[in-house]
Amino acid sequence: MAGYIGGRVAVSVPQQVEAKFTITATASQTSITNVSYTVGSVHVFQNGVRLVDGTDFTATNGSTVTLETGATEGDQIVIVSHGSFQTGDVVSKASGGTFSSAIAVDGSVTATSLVIPDGSLPLVDLDIDGGTDIGAALVDADLMIVDDGAGGTNRKATMTRLATYMGTKIGGGMEFIASSGAISNAANVSFTGFDSSKYDSYEFRFIDFLPATDSAYPVARTSSDTSSHSYDSGTNDYQKRLSGSTTASAGELNASNALGNAANEGFVGIVRVINPHTSTYTKVSVNDGIYVDASGDYSSLSSQAGFARKENAQVNAIQFFWSSGNIASGEVIMFGIVNS
Repeated sequence: MAGYIGGRVAVSVPQQVEAKFTITATASQTSITNVSYTVGSVHVFQNGVRLVDGTDFTATNGSTVTLETGATEGDQIVIVSHGSFQTGDVVSKASGGTFSSAIAVDGSVTATSLVIPDGSLPLVDLDIDGGTDIGAALVDADLMIVDDGAGGTNRKATMTRLATYMGTKIGGGMEFIASSGAISNAANVSFTGFDSSKYDSYEFRFIDFLPATDSAYPVARTSSDTSSHSYDSGTNDYQKRLSGSTTASAGELNASNALGNAANEGFVGIVRVINPHTSTYTKVSVNDGIYVDASGDYSSLSSQAGFARKENAQVNAIQFFWSSGNIASGEVIMFGIVNS
């Protein structure tokens, strides 16, 4: 393009980049008509000499150029006009910018830090590569991505929600609820994680449940109070399993042997609370229990021990302790039998 050095600029109307008109003046001619130019973008040459806009000529209407001094006959007048143009619609590689509509890329995109607005990436397009293993056991607070309904919104959910859902689908399965942790000289251990919407019955596993004093029995009390969990301890609240019609203020888990507190003594076994959410007499049974007595030289296996709660009300908590003294050590773990 005349008057420029370098490559051609991307323009909106390439054919109108430059317009050139050449005339031979008549004597004293000042008005040159029927030309086309862009006001402010016109150059006038007289016999090769460039005239000054506003001093040597005026060009204000896009079609007529008026010379301030009349030309000499035969003078060559050249009028050069540059049409309006604009650079291409581009985003700077160095400075960046904003694309206002959809962008199609034929090939891969590489970025050191790619930020995608929330909700703008469809799940079908999500393909995560190069991730490493979490390197630890999953915990309740860990999050996963789920599609909220078929073709719905992508959302996060905790592993707790997954566990709850699995519990509703695996009828009759056993699910961990809580543990007492390592017990150390405690008066009792209590469990309140009863939930009739999820579980039918419960199983408690006793590990080295050791009394602090000799000749003690493992016993339990239950609660039907949903607010404060006050454990029933009246003299007629429980029916002993192996003692005929005798009633007591606590249910005995082992009525045949008194247990000692020497090394390796105590109770290892399973206690089941059967269907406590109905308004019937809740039963507590002991199965597969090993009881080491005070002498420490023999053990007995009992599958018949247990008791019944006499109050006709739903049970929502249970407390374990010894008939005398504290719990020296051990652990109790609570499991729920998922609704079938």
